[in-house]
Amino acid sequence: MTRSRQSLGRFGEELALEALLKLGYQCLARNFRCSLGEIDLIARDRETLVFIEIKTRRGRSIGYAKEAITPRKKKQLSKVALAYLKENEAFEAKSRFDVVAISMTGGKPEVEVIRNAFELAYP
Repeated sequence: MTRSRQSLGRFGEELALEALLKLGYQCLARNFRCSLGEIDLIARDRETLVFIEIKTRRGRSIGYAKEAITPRKKKQLSKVALAYLKENEAFEAKSRFDVVAISMTGGKPEVEVIRNAFELAYP
C-alpha cells in the first residue's frame, strides 16, 4: 500500500471516529488484528458491540465507498469479529456490523454511517 493510501486511510479513520463519537459510540479498540485479519474499529453503541469497517475514497461518490464491502470482505470481517468475541469471552453480547463510508470529493469530506450494514457472513 502506498504512503498516500495509508495517509488517506488514517485520515478517514480519524473522521469516522469523530463522527461516531458525536453519535454516542464508545471506542473500545482501533485496528484490532489477529491471524485472521483486521477490523478498523470496535465500539459500543449503548448495549451493542459494533464492528466497524471504514472505507475512504478520493474522487469517488459515497456510493462507491459503500460498494467496496464485497462478500469476501464481509466473510473476512465476520471471522475476525468471531475471534474478538472469543478472545474477550463476549459471545453473549449483542453485536452488529456498521460501515462508515467517506468520500473525499470536492473540498469537504462526506461521511455516512451505515448501521447494521450487513449480517454475519460465516462460514
